[in-house]
Amino acid sequence: MGSLLPLSLLVLLAAAYRGGGSARWRRAARAQGPGGHSPGPSETSASFWVRVSPAFKAVPPGGSVWLNCSSSCPLPENSSLSTRLRRGRTLSGPGWVSYELLDVRAWSSEVRCFVTCAGETRGATAKITAYKQPHSVILDPPVLVGSEYTLRCHVTHVFPVGFLVVTLRRGGRVIYSENLERFTGLDLANVTLTYTLPARPRDFLQPVTCHARLNLDGLVVRSSSAPMTLTVLAWSPAPKVLASTSIAAFVGILLVVGATYLRKWLLMQSRGAEGVVHDR
Repeated sequence: MGSLLPLSLLVLLAAAYRGGGSARWRRAARAQGPGGHSPGPSETSASFWVRVSPAFKAVPPGGSVWLNCSSSCPLPENSSLSTRLRRGRTLSGPGWVSYELLDVRAWSSEVRCFVTCAGETRGATAKITAYKQPHSVILDPPVLVGSEYTLRCHVTHVFPVGFLVVTLRRGGRVIYSENLERFTGLDLANVTLTYTLPARPRDFLQPVTCHARLNLDGLVVRSSSAPMTLTVLAWSPAPKVLASTSIAAFVGILLVVGATYLRKWLLMQSRGAEGVVHDR
């Protein structure tokens, strides 16, 4: 009998706990962790995360974008957005909030989403990029002046210029490349690149192309021109002038020689006519 008393007491205590027991006891039991101790703030929020989607978005200048901010907090106390961009509509649902950003014109903007859960605030960051792919990339016909080709490439209506790289290729190989990071303007711009290339026999009939590349922190946008062929005289003003001068000189020589022979022929004809008259 003595051994049954502790067991009966244990059963009674267990029944009292299941039936409601002391409220203070229940609170203490809930506050205890798996190891029998009260969790600290870091343990309470160990699984609390915040995400923003998309984390990176590129839009044309003046475009708009939706960002979705979500979290694993079952009962978020607050949700907010930090940005310099103009905001539009806001939509929300269980565990998420979506924000509309309007008239994006800055080439790069950081947007931060914050959620507060159990007194702790966490955030996630997204990057919004505004860009304009070149409207056109045009390579002028090569111009041969003396012993050098002049190559001129036009990149029109592009933004942001500071992230533009213009490259010239001959037969698929890079002959010149320029990074325009020194340009910091915030407007659409036209870019013209001029480069002189020494003329060599092996370059004759080689195709040349111009390429524009925007490097936007992970997004690469490429545009290319139609190929142009390196020729000898077709687009060279100096040889054209020389050829015209040579032709004119040659024609002048022919005229002088022709006039001299004509004069001699007329003189011979005149003397022959005089001889016939004397014979009569």
